[in-house]
Amino acid sequence: MDRVRLAGFLRTRREALQPEDVGLPRGQRRRTGGLRREEVAALCGMSADYYSRIEQQRGPNPSEQMLAAIARGLRLSPDERDQLFRLAGHAVPRRVLRDDHINPGVMRILDRLEDTPAQVMSHLGETLRQTRLAVALLGDESGYTGMARSLHFRWFTDPVSRFVYPEEDHPMHGRLIAAGLYAAYARDGNGSRAAAMVEVLLAASPEFAAIWREHPVMGPYCEPTRIQHPQFGVLELNRQTLVDPDRSQALLVFTAVPGSESHEKLQLLSAAGDRRGRPPGGRDPSPGSADPAGRGPRR
Repeated sequence: MDRVRLAGFLRTRREALQPEDVGLPRGQRRRTGGLRREEVAALCGMSADYYSRIEQQRGPNPSEQMLAAIARGLRLSPDERDQLFRLAGHAVPRRVLRDDHINPGVMRILDRLEDTPAQVMSHLGETLRQTRLAVALLGDESGYTGMARSLHFRWFTDPVSRFVYPEEDHPMHGRLIAAGLYAAYARDGNGSRAAAMVEVLLAASPEFAAIWREHPVMGPYCEPTRIQHPQFGVLELNRQTLVDPDRSQALLVFTAVPGSESHEKLQLLSAAGDRRGRPPGGRDPSPGSADPAGRGPRR
């Protein structure tokens, strides 16, 4: 571990970030540019004392988990993240499409969408980050494990995942979701996580198998969609999708026509809290339960 160079590296990256880059107010008393140490610590999910000791060339050697959190908090690029791991004396993480490291540019956009339902998803339909209003609109999609991290998988194995859409829209969404997995499989090929998921779904879901045989193709990225909310009913929204250049991640943003009933409902969501209700006849999975389809506990 090169404490001196690690401390200098972190300091320069912290000073290069502005409060606006991470969705923080600048405030009138800020005399210098860049973020404060305690602000970076909060973004990384660690104590200010722990982070400060690293910058001050003291304290323990950060674990790989801590380094990954710092890389996310400082919005480091993949190359910068690799350098961080090297300076801390760890092997560089292998870069694969499952990488949960969100593109810094996409992260900066997401940070500016505090009052908008938006989320970052991997090419396999895994939710990597959500705004607070996205959680209120869709529920917390970040607590799944295993294949169940993917909406592609949950849609065809867990009926609860469908409650977010009106029942009459389920066939359309099923086809779009299967088409998304088809595109991931075509890109990644045999031996990939996409291929493993396809194999499981072909055996577990006749519905998926029927759609798969038709070689589904993705539709438009800005199609209108209807969301079924347990408190506010149906919201008619537009879903814009910004795809990362390497097409491994996408930023989904939900908007409504200004002045519409759905626009008013979106404004009320900020006071509604997390989505928790289920429609009549729906069921909630038991906390911490797992099932034989390869899904981990839902959090």
